[in-house]
Amino acid sequence: MMQDSRCLKRERFSPLTYCLLAAALLLTMILCVCVGSVSIPFSDTITAVWNAVWGLPIPERIAGNIILNVRLPRVLCVTLAGAALSICGAAMQGLLRNPLADGSTMGVSSGAALGAVIAMATGFTLPGFSYGGIMVTAMAFAFGSLVLILSLAYALDRSLSTSSIILIGVIFTMFISSIISLIVTFASDHTRSLNFWTLGSFSGVSYDQVRLLGLALLICGGILYRFHPELNAFAIGEDNARHIGVHVKRVKLIILITVSVLIGVCVSISGTVSFVGLVMPHIARMLVGPNHRRLLPASLFSGAIFLLLADLTARTILSPIELSIGVVTSLVGAVAFVMIFYKTRKAG
Repeated sequence: MMQDSRCLKRERFSPLTYCLLAAALLLTMILCVCVGSVSIPFSDTITAVWNAVWGLPIPERIAGNIILNVRLPRVLCVTLAGAALSICGAAMQGLLRNPLADGSTMGVSSGAALGAVIAMATGFTLPGFSYGGIMVTAMAFAFGSLVLILSLAYALDRSLSTSSIILIGVIFTMFISSIISLIVTFASDHTRSLNFWTLGSFSGVSYDQVRLLGLALLICGGILYRFHPELNAFAIGEDNARHIGVHVKRVKLIILITVSVLIGVCVSISGTVSFVGLVMPHIARMLVGPNHRRLLPASLFSGAIFLLLADLTARTILSPIELSIGVVTSLVGAVAFVMIFYKTRKAG
């Protein structure tokens, strides 16, 4: 307990860190807009974006349609999704004091994917909001999955140990995957799109989805950041947090609902993208320390950069064939998962 308290006091932060992260994110976004199956010069990219912002005509020599209607909304959506998944992972790890907590390892992403697949297969929509059915069901299933997994883990192990939560999360994910496969088998008209979507894809996203994801990140990210003192208190144990005035049950419920909503929105747009929330908070923690006041913003930057590079790799490494982005993130995340789990068990 005293060791956790001392760790929380260590600072490895300077304003320069955020400046470097912001610069790295901007450069990565520009790179992702310029590079693809059709390479576009940097000057043409800047000209197209600048002219579009100010309502100026775009020169005919510039591939403005590719830049503005295909790559730019995709890059913006990937940036926001990476930031959202990463901050959710950081919040869950802090709340549960579990370095392996993440939407993918705990089955939350799989639950959201099941809800979205059911909505897509049945054609469920909301009046006046055609995309709302997928989003609402994804959020509801994400929260239900999280509550179910934590309840089962608590019933089996009152200490909610890392091994119990991860084991149940993995079993739950396998169970959900089998149900999704069953639904995809019977939804023959949507089989190809559903198979590709369940592995993660940002292909064909629009500015409407960018605005939706941006609004969700602004609201939910703001709520999570609002509770950074409580997350710091949870780092030294629930009992200590309760003794210093934290309403443990209420804070837990708010954070879990917020995380479920944000993961549900991400999954409804991009499908299942694994391991972003697992790996990147650890990278951010190495850069700025464990204080959630600094960790949550750093996780936003690092998650966005990582997912942008993963998406760039997915659409260029086998060009003109596009890989699912979940394939790339899973390859990286699987190795990181083993390393983190080994370090955790060794420290324990």
